[in-house]
Amino acid sequence: EESLQMWDLNKRLEAYLARVKFLEEENEVLRAEIQNAKGSPAGDSWRAKYEEELRALRDALDHAFREKCTAELARDNLYEEVQQVKSRCQKEQAAREEAKKQLSLSRKELEEERRAQIWLKERAVQLEKEVEALLEVHEEEKAGLDQEIASFSQSLESFRCAPVAFQPVEVEDYSKRLSEIWKGAVETYKTEVSQLEGSLCQAKENLWKAVEDNQQSQLQLQHLEKDLAGLKARKEMLEETLARQWQEQRGEAEKFQLAMEALEQEKQTLRVQIAQVLEDRQQLMHLKMSLSLEVATYRTLLEAESTRLQMPAG
Repeated sequence: EESLQMWDLNKRLEAYLARVKFLEEENEVLRAEIQNAKGSPAGDSWRAKYEEELRALRDALDHAFREKCTAELARDNLYEEVQQVKSRCQKEQAAREEAKKQLSLSRKELEEERRAQIWLKERAVQLEKEVEALLEVHEEEKAGLDQEIASFSQSLESFRCAPVAFQPVEVEDYSKRLSEIWKGAVETYKTEVSQLEGSLCQAKENLWKAVEDNQQSQLQLQHLEKDLAGLKARKEMLEETLARQWQEQRGEAEKFQLAMEALEQEKQTLRVQIAQVLEDRQQLMHLKMSLSLEVATYRTLLEAESTRLQMPAG
């Protein structure tokens, strides 16, 4: 029974020794591979390649950051240009409103001048009618006076002698006075007609000035509308350029974000692999230590058993 136990122990010891040897060989192989990976140019090249790729990605990230700063600066410049265009549009709008106001005022002045001209024409026609009526009244009065003078002369001829109080000089004085009144009326009419003609000429000049101002205001309004249309087109173009740059910048940022996420994922994968390798190595060390303890224990048992077997023989 003891020999069977010893034989079983020997088998187990051989199995443990074989396993320890296999693990030691595997450990040596792994150590050699690690050393080769650390010292070989392939490992250095892989590490250098990884560092080079990391450096390239960092340079690309710096370049993207610089491009982002440039794009932001361009965006700020475009925003300032858009604000300037808006301010110019507001100024043009204010100038347009002012031109419209001036045009409305010119139209009102033109309407007033037209009304004044119509009133002057009506006044001239009325004065002409009054002059004609005065002329008719004067002719009638003159004809009546002529008739009275003729009848008076006939009555004088009927008498042999004229009275002392009535003399032909009074009739002449009366006719002279009437002629002076007629001349004064004609001069007054001429003065009023000349004043009306002067007012009519002044109204015509004001009318032409208002028409010219209206034409100039319309031309200025057309120029302002053209400038406003050009500014609107430039504003739309700048907004389209800004939107396109925003889209491009967003796409580049998304690409770099994906690249950074991929690098971070690869970094995490490498960390997991390194941690796995370290854990496997730790497990191998623990296994080696446990096997070493078992071998030492079996060796102690064998030595104790051999000592116990040798002692009776002695």
